[in-house]
Amino acid sequence: MVRLDVATGHLQWVNAGHPAPLLIRGLRVVQALENPGTLPVGFGDAQPQISEQTLVRGDRILFFTDGLVKEHETGGEQFGENRLIDFIERAGRAGEGAQETVRRLSHALMRGRGGITTDDATLFLVEWRGGTADHLAAVETA
Repeated sequence: MVRLDVATGHLQWVNAGHPAPLLIRGLRVVQALENPGTLPVGFGDAQPQISEQTLVRGDRILFFTDGLVKEHETGGEQFGENRLIDFIERAGRAGEGAQETVRRLSHALMRGRGGITTDDATLFLVEWRGGTADHLAAVETA
């Protein structure tokens, strides 16, 4: 779960058994936002641990499941977190927007796995630009 105050950049999230989200600032991954994890829904009765981060205009946060980095590609190698970080930073240097970055990353993962996945591979990229909610929904038409 993620909650972003679009006016202030205050981000809150609960991480239930997934890798730490990546903070992307100034075209590079600057930090894995480590936090006290929460057991996945349905396991145990622990209260969720809410993590917080204040974003700077232009920051991006990449949330992803472990299937994104741990599933093996055709030939046996994992995509891996280092390769994920390299991909994200190259996309930033190329000036790609958030939507294009996610599209290209998703396609690269599917190509590397021969179009087949055996684990969930979910990614969610948030970019905070500051301001009010009137700019939140950007719909591209063909």
